[in-house]
Amino acid sequence: MQRTEEAIVLAGGFGTRLRGVVDDVPKPLAPVAGRPFLAWLLDRLARGGLRRCILATGYMAEKIEDRIGARWQGMDIVYSVESTPLGTGGAIRLAANRLQGDAVHVLNGDTWLEYAPAALEAAAVDGEVPMSVALAQVDDVTRYGAVDVKGNKVDGFREKGPAGPGWINAGCYFLRPEALAGLPAATSFSFEREFLQPRVQCGDVAAFVGTAGFIDIGVPEDYARAQSIFAAHT
Repeated sequence: MQRTEEAIVLAGGFGTRLRGVVDDVPKPLAPVAGRPFLAWLLDRLARGGLRRCILATGYMAEKIEDRIGARWQGMDIVYSVESTPLGTGGAIRLAANRLQGDAVHVLNGDTWLEYAPAALEAAAVDGEVPMSVALAQVDDVTRYGAVDVKGNKVDGFREKGPAGPGWINAGCYFLRPEALAGLPAATSFSFEREFLQPRVQCGDVAAFVGTAGFIDIGVPEDYARAQSIFAAHT
């Protein structure tokens, strides 16, 4: 199987939860152990075999382009800039216009998750479904909402429910051609609410659980935790 080597990284958020902690750069450039968080993320994608990355930017887009440039660790970097906020779905749909292939990895620019991109792709292909989502095991699902898994598929989402350990949506996806073709035509929409949830109800989403090391740097306490974790890698 020819592996997909393109990714879309959603890097256009305002970072409102980090205000007062990081104010002078967009959230993906927030310094973690002396480097922009996005630098760590792009390093991981390059190690995972990706060769082309589309950065979906918006807020302070020029700062990201100035810092990252057009090449990173052997990857071509291109930019999809939204002039007004389009939501996660609108950002993906706009960035998809820059794809050279017909399938893509998608991930959040403020979330760390260790996994093999090829394995996430295989989960969708082997499951014969249009897309797969990487799940993370956390000690308390309350902040994120839990994901129900049945067999090798995502069975549903619970935004409210009992606290405690469980699986959450880590914001990393693989979209096959039929998933990309099925994105809503709306300019602005939520990928999670208006695309992912209906696909789950149709049994179209493979669950991938071969993950570790989840960190959401958009939350101040996790951002602080990331400093010491990443410092160990320098």
